[in-house]
Amino acid sequence: GKKGDLSNFERGMVVGARRAGLSISQSAQLLGFSRTTISRVYKEWCEKGKTSSMRQSCGRKCLVDARGQRRMGRLIQADRRATLTEITTRYNRGMQQSICEATTRTTLRQMGYNSRRPHRVPLISTTNRKKRLQFARAHQNWTVEDWKNVAWSDESRFLLRHSNGRVRI
Repeated sequence: GKKGDLSNFERGMVVGARRAGLSISQSAQLLGFSRTTISRVYKEWCEKGKTSSMRQSCGRKCLVDARGQRRMGRLIQADRRATLTEITTRYNRGMQQSICEATTRTTLRQMGYNSRRPHRVPLISTTNRKKRLQFARAHQNWTVEDWKNVAWSDESRFLLRHSNGRVRI
């Protein structure tokens, strides 16, 4: 199979072998590349005078450049709990060329961000705080035997379908 493009050094070796007078077959055997690769690289060198690979410039250009990544980073720092949809709409608000959520997800992964579920922190009101303190004072002298008479329950979630309705930020 194809193993990727040749480095600049390997391309230089191909050109050097051909310039030294070796045939295509001899160059391929010496360097360990296919005859097609040898002839293609040498032909490019003869016609265009280039030994560097242009493969890194293949494919579609990314819509989010370095400046866009900095802007996206500022959006995230402003609201750490924003969802992917919210980040995408805020990013597109001031841009001429809009991006989709998949592009936002890819860019955020490249920047080192991962999605996660938000922490659920119980809101402790003043009355709730007083009730907790009252409970703690009432049960502070209980022994291990007293606590063994308490029934503890554990809640488990079971999903019949994939969507659980939880938001990821």
